[in-house]
Amino acid sequence: MQGTLRKMKTQPGPTVEYRLPIGEHEVAVNPLLGKTVRLSFSGEIHCVACGRKTKKSFNQGYCYPCFQSLAQCDICIVKPELCHYEQGTCREPAWGEAHCMQPHYVYIANSSDLKVGITRGSQIPTRWMDQGAVQALPIFRVQSRYQAGLLEVMFKAHMADRTNWQRMLKGAPELADLAAKRDELLGLCQAGLNDHKRAAGEGVLTLLEEATSHSFTYPVLEYPAKVRSRNFEKTPEIEGTLLGIKGQYLIFDTGVLNVRKFGGYTVRFESPDSPT
Repeated sequence: MQGTLRKMKTQPGPTVEYRLPIGEHEVAVNPLLGKTVRLSFSGEIHCVACGRKTKKSFNQGYCYPCFQSLAQCDICIVKPELCHYEQGTCREPAWGEAHCMQPHYVYIANSSDLKVGITRGSQIPTRWMDQGAVQALPIFRVQSRYQAGLLEVMFKAHMADRTNWQRMLKGAPELADLAAKRDELLGLCQAGLNDHKRAAGEGVLTLLEEATSHSFTYPVLEYPAKVRSRNFEKTPEIEGTLLGIKGQYLIFDTGVLNVRKFGGYTVRFESPDSPT
């Protein structure tokens, strides 16, 4: 089958279930473990937002005009503490209302190691599976992405805010007591949290004291001893035995492919006995 790639869809369960969108098709990936899979890049890239053909992809699948104009490509998406919606300068106010001015959660996750992060309520637990987290615990619910970003800045002075993707793909991290780590983090940030609560106003921040930890197991037959990244720009045809799926990565015996990075790339997918 042939079509444009999109990031893999996930479904929680005893083992995370993955489906790979290729154009109008979806490939069930878990049953392909141990089988040969070939992905061949045609040379065409289509913007994941507007669909126009583009010579170069920006920000995981956008053409340059969309990269420059869409709110979902603004700097505040990666640095939410820089949100400028209230200043009236949001690129797309309607998009901001639907995606940013909505309840968000601040969480601790265990992927390559412990990290702090934020996500919309509608993206739980998808966000954690996309990161390859084996554990996750929500800490706060807040009223907007901006408020979540301010808390993340405070917390990341004491805990990482990024996943080390190479380490994440080398194996599962040691399990941690996330509730204990949460309490430790809250203690370290108590003064800043008190100041933030006073500035934000009543009801903006809700501490989720009774939240329970989420756990995830990924379909991996074998982790690579050395992580080698595969790239369609350098190698248009990527083929190998599929050894695992974790986060948004396909783990082959020949290297790993970040599927999300190549959103909008037109590829041909081939594998024996691939259910759709």
